[in-house]
Amino acid sequence: MLKLWKWYQNCLAVHPVKTQVISSGLIWGFGDIAAQTITDSTVKSHNQIEQDEDKDFKINWKRVATTSFFGLGFVGPVGHYWYEGLDRYIRLRLMLKPNSFRFVATKVAVDGFLFGPLDLLIFFTYMGISSGKSVPQVKEDVKRDFIPAFIMEGAIWPVVQVANFRFVPVRYQLLYVNFFCLLDSCFLSWIEQQQDAPWKQWVKSFLPTKEQKR
Repeated sequence: MLKLWKWYQNCLAVHPVKTQVISSGLIWGFGDIAAQTITDSTVKSHNQIEQDEDKDFKINWKRVATTSFFGLGFVGPVGHYWYEGLDRYIRLRLMLKPNSFRFVATKVAVDGFLFGPLDLLIFFTYMGISSGKSVPQVKEDVKRDFIPAFIMEGAIWPVVQVANFRFVPVRYQLLYVNFFCLLDSCFLSWIEQQQDAPWKQWVKSFLPTKEQKR
């Protein structure tokens, strides 16, 4: 394990962007495999009467590849420059002392209100287009999935990022996030596969509708 860690550190030092891209792609791919497995077991548990007729579960490798490419093409490169740039901007432009309360709180707030929503929006849009859906269908899916995912992630990620920005060196912050992205990619893939599930309607019921605004 120590040799693997040293090997990763060497790769990160020599090829920082490439290392972040490859590791992100692998993690998001594994996350989607987990999401498919969880979704299959959930469906079977809710349809116990039809269990005997259920076919053996098979991984949708096309979907795994699609999700993995999201990690490769977006999370890896964008995440690398985001954490480096965020730290530099807050430390040098805002002149906040590293690891201070204001420093960490500002990072968490900016990350949560800028990168978080952008990540969700691009993920759901990309997954919809990659599956062959039309633009109107993709818009409807984003409306359906974005708010529930944003609310549920908003209760978890700030806690994760407080520890990240307070204790983890900048060069390892994306790696730290990627470990949680293994769960997050699983969660987002599961959200996307749930389609128009009742619990999504329940979450959205707390939001004001157009009629209420009038």
